[in-house]
Amino acid sequence: MVNLPRLVIAAPASGHGKTTVATGLMAALVRAGHNVSGHKVGPDYIDPGYHALATGKPGRNLDPHLVGENRLVPLLLNGARGADLAIIEGVMGLYDGQIGGEGFASTAHVATVTRTPVVLVVDISHASRSIAALVQGMVAFDPSVRIVGVILNKAGSPRHAGEVISALESTGLPVLGVLQRDDGIVAPSRHLGLIPAAERDDAAHALDRLADQIAEKIDLDQLLALAHSAPDLEAEAWEAAQEVSSPGTHRPVVAMAGGRAFTFRYAETEELLRAAGCDVVTFDPLNDEALPDGTAGLYLGGGFPEVHASGLSANAPLREALREAVDSGMPTYAECAGLLYLCRSVDGMPMVGALDAEAVMTPKLTLSYRTAIVPTDQLTGTVGTRVTGHEFHRTIVTPASAAAAWLVDGTPVGFSSPTLHASYLHTHWAGHPDIAQRFANAVHAYVPSVASAPSRRSAPRDRRNVEASSEGLGWHGDAELSPGLIDFAVNIHDDSRPEWLDTALRISLDAIGAYPDPTAAQHAIAQRHGRQPDEVLATAGAAEAFALIARARPWRRPVVVHPQFTEPDVALAAAGHQPEHVLTDPANGFVLDPSLVPDDADLVMIGNPTNPTSVLHPEQSLRRLMRPGRVVVVDEAFMDSVPDERHSLAGIPDPNLLVVRSLTKLWSIPGVRAGYVLGSPQMLAELKAHQSPWSVSTAAIAAMIATATPEALAEAAKRTTRIGQHRRVLTDGLTELGIHHVPAAGPFVLAKVGIGAHDRLRSAGYALRRADTFPGLDDTWVRIAVRKPDTTRKLLATLRIEGPWT
Repeated sequence: MVNLPRLVIAAPASGHGKTTVATGLMAALVRAGHNVSGHKVGPDYIDPGYHALATGKPGRNLDPHLVGENRLVPLLLNGARGADLAIIEGVMGLYDGQIGGEGFASTAHVATVTRTPVVLVVDISHASRSIAALVQGMVAFDPSVRIVGVILNKAGSPRHAGEVISALESTGLPVLGVLQRDDGIVAPSRHLGLIPAAERDDAAHALDRLADQIAEKIDLDQLLALAHSAPDLEAEAWEAAQEVSSPGTHRPVVAMAGGRAFTFRYAETEELLRAAGCDVVTFDPLNDEALPDGTAGLYLGGGFPEVHASGLSANAPLREALREAVDSGMPTYAECAGLLYLCRSVDGMPMVGALDAEAVMTPKLTLSYRTAIVPTDQLTGTVGTRVTGHEFHRTIVTPASAAAAWLVDGTPVGFSSPTLHASYLHTHWAGHPDIAQRFANAVHAYVPSVASAPSRRSAPRDRRNVEASSEGLGWHGDAELSPGLIDFAVNIHDDSRPEWLDTALRISLDAIGAYPDPTAAQHAIAQRHGRQPDEVLATAGAAEAFALIARARPWRRPVVVHPQFTEPDVALAAAGHQPEHVLTDPANGFVLDPSLVPDDADLVMIGNPTNPTSVLHPEQSLRRLMRPGRVVVVDEAFMDSVPDERHSLAGIPDPNLLVVRSLTKLWSIPGVRAGYVLGSPQMLAELKAHQSPWSVSTAAIAAMIATATPEALAEAAKRTTRIGQHRRVLTDGLTELGIHHVPAAGPFVLAKVGIGAHDRLRSAGYALRRADTFPGLDDTWVRIAVRKPDTTRKLLATLRIEGPWT
């Protein structure tokens, strides 16, 4: 028996505000300190993206057509692991399901199977007392569906709402809250419904406004009491490892399309592939010019390539790499958006060209559940296998392929070969794990037609920089500042600190009469990252962390990947070590090549995102650095400025991995010196043995606790969004001026402005971080901190006047 408080948020019909209310409730409850999991009835993939933004967990779907009725409760429990509350958003009207299925796959069907109480969201904008009749009818229609409360949406006035509430008294259902008309919290739409959260820079801000309104206008305590009335569930959580197995000991890479153009895949798909012995690495077809290292399989899921056709078309290097991969026989699974992307073109814009077909937009919407049959033995199954799925698109692909992927109602659809599957049909692999197993087996068996392993070379130490290390490696951005200069040199967020953080710091002064104890801070940080308290070591900033690591062991061959923050070099030298440098190549955008690190290196230190390049290294590339006998240190001082902290290793409990974090930058508190290390208890014990007693101040402890709360994480998300928006002002301006810069993930941009540019800009009143003190860079580069748009535009105007920059 499993106790899981839960509610279904349903409505009499589409358009009443289910998504708005359900997502807002998730966000408000998370901000109130609850661990919430979000679920969506039906196949929809846009709403779960908003759920993920609200909860910090992957959005999950519950659809009996796609996965079978018997898997609904196990999948609910899988998605709710570690959560103390589940919110399930319904689909269409409460009793609307599969056409001709008498309510099969409806919200009511899922609520009944999962034994979940239902809260109705009702749009009252065009009625008053009649709302009571509508609600009473919903209650009486199927007594097995337990409706427990009502939320009124789009009320015109308090008087209007009062009339509805009075009429609803006869139903016996409590009114949990009233929301007024507010177009400011409605997500924008386009041809296939809401714009996905991943495509909206303002999504986090909109969610904050929504959460505030929900918390103010809905009785969350009463709603929680109703959620706790849900009966215990007699089932075990779904386990991917019980559905599939690994056919080999090595872990080949499956490259999974992501980014703004490919926003949809069911979370269980990745879980199944990992359980089947594959490493899944997300790549962005809009921005990445190459596939992830070691790719042996391609998963191209759903999304909107028709919206981003120009950007996808412009990335010719990746299109060519994908075409060659598919042509080589690399196992490839493409559905809907992936199908379009593999065509020769979409609405005339060149695409990958792996399929001899064209895709064009049409005015007709295709939206339907399907049951498909595998026509011949192929990548997805054996002949005669029946599969359920759904279609959702406004495009057509012509001509059809002679080798079909499916038979739907006797009609061949899609494209297939022994190594390729491409069609419009979306399938949920948790309902058909054999697809995942067959695909994983093919990935494990894939052998590249041409061996293309990179040549091994160990980069020499940068003699020019090493010789100047007494000054260069110790040079920091604050050394650039002088009175009268506009600061683009120091990587400290230029927004004011939140009032709650300042309050926590002021209150901490009351405790300075006692020796500081970081225990509470370590517990707060552990909860924030899903770690155990003994896997957290509080430090006086990242600098102390590097010093502790340098002194922890008699390192034989320490390596620092450069260009990057020089403090690790300084710490290693102070401890008597001579680190080697592995230099990333500016010609390929300073991308990490793990094969360049010497095999016998016992300590490898790297930043992510890296200072000063602002490059975000993929998780899989960092994982390739790990091996027995080697400690890998990842400096994530700027990871809290990356949306969703993607590619962070903070949650990975590897015994030879240390992740260093700093609170200095995002929270604008360089004078507090607050940071921490995440790692195994054994490794952290080695560091702590070299830590001075009471090195972490009372103020730093207060800052750690304050910035680990749900309120802080919500504020961090807002700051991260603003940083991205402000960074785009800078990078767009540099592009317009023809100034080469490295694609940036952090709150700073590395730009190549030419010899003497640093000093010329300084004379013009701007402090920028010189780059020649970083190994691997020279004085033609500068690092530019992200600032507010007005300040940035002043710099860009000066660059325009002072140019050209070469």
